[in-house]
Amino acid sequence: MRYISYTLIATAFLCNIATAQEKWDLRKIVDYAVANNISIKQADVQTAISGLIYKQSKLGQYPNANFTGSSSFNNGRNQDPTSFNLITQSYLSAGLQLQTSVDIFNWFSKKNTILANHWDYEAAKANTDKLKNDISLTVANNYLQILLSREQENIAQVQLKQTQAQLSNTRKLVSAGSLPELNAAELEAQEALDSANYINAKGNTVQSVLQLKANMNIDAASPFEVAVPPVELIPIEKIADLQPDAVYALAIKNLPQQRVNDFKLRAAKKSAEALRGNMYPTISAFGGLSSNFINTKNPIYLPDGTFSNTLNQVDIGGTVYNVSSPNFSIAGKKGTPFFRQIDNNFRQQVGMSISVPIFSGGQLRTNYQRSKLNIKNAELQQEADNQKIKQDIYQAYNAATVALEKFSASQKSVAASQRTLDFAQKRYEVGMLGTFELITQQNNLFRAKLQDVLNQYDFVFKMKVLEFYKGLGLKL
Repeated sequence: MRYISYTLIATAFLCNIATAQEKWDLRKIVDYAVANNISIKQADVQTAISGLIYKQSKLGQYPNANFTGSSSFNNGRNQDPTSFNLITQSYLSAGLQLQTSVDIFNWFSKKNTILANHWDYEAAKANTDKLKNDISLTVANNYLQILLSREQENIAQVQLKQTQAQLSNTRKLVSAGSLPELNAAELEAQEALDSANYINAKGNTVQSVLQLKANMNIDAASPFEVAVPPVELIPIEKIADLQPDAVYALAIKNLPQQRVNDFKLRAAKKSAEALRGNMYPTISAFGGLSSNFINTKNPIYLPDGTFSNTLNQVDIGGTVYNVSSPNFSIAGKKGTPFFRQIDNNFRQQVGMSISVPIFSGGQLRTNYQRSKLNIKNAELQQEADNQKIKQDIYQAYNAATVALEKFSASQKSVAASQRTLDFAQKRYEVGMLGTFELITQQNNLFRAKLQDVLNQYDFVFKMKVLEFYKGLGLKL
């Protein structure tokens, strides 16, 4: 038993190690974020609610039916529910009733309501897709920001190691009397600055990871390691294949936001037609089955063998006879059985009705007028979103073009700064250049490399945005 426990503990430990060492690439990050982001889950709930409303509206076109059963104790002067005579006694009664009704014609109000709810449901699903796209683009940006932070951290670390190596070498030369103490002091100050830059870069990396975890709905304390592909190996489309007019034409067809607006506009039009139908008469059919029971007992009369003169006479063949009637006495009381009463009192009802809205305080007409304004508002929203997406695409294309030019310029700047530093290093080694001038050249190269990395990632992300608008998805 002890060995089994050790085995389980070891297995759990190895699983934790494997989880901690698991690396996340962009595809896995996007899939996880789409499946677990809270905002997307809330959108899924709203979509489910819209689906229930749509389903209920379809069921509303079928006849409705209601069964009612009741029982009561009655005392005092009441109406017998079976004979409808007035009686003064205590009794128990029961009633059963089944009613149904259906709209025969209502100017297609229900039909248009069903269609409006259908398009609302489709709009909710498209809105969920839009939110998934937004989250995907956001986590992709977070992912690229982590890669950028890692590159900046690596550059800062290399800069720090170079300064430390120069400081170590300078101290040896100072000890040998070849260089003054001032050179070592200047490099110590530079080492402190490089250390601060390195620590700041590490902090930015941690902050970028925490932001990505938040959008993915991952616990901030859980281990998390991203896969770091070389930025130069990230595939991107040629900018010539991402012309803004062609990208816009594809975006209008493919982006969920455009589908959301289209579905909402269709829903608004059908809702207006449904509200217009409410202003006209509605013809309905109805029917019902019912019966009653009462536990009162009726007296049983039997003849007692005696007769009473009725004071009436009849003439039979010239002879007049007095008319007598037998006398009855109450022999007991007896109630009618339940099911016999239900059968005897069974009633049916069927008919038609018409409901004509004459005056409703202007509510029906106001609702219809508001629905027409909702159509206009949906049309304006669709136009505004189309204009915005077009503007965003053209701005993204311009930003990508500028980012490409900045990236090309920063590459030239890095090459030039590297050559300058190489020459300065050689001059410093032979004592022809001061420490301050050498540090200045190092800082110039450091800043050039940071700017080059920033420009490169900025260019890649702006190209990915254009690819996303074109419908190519997110791929690194």
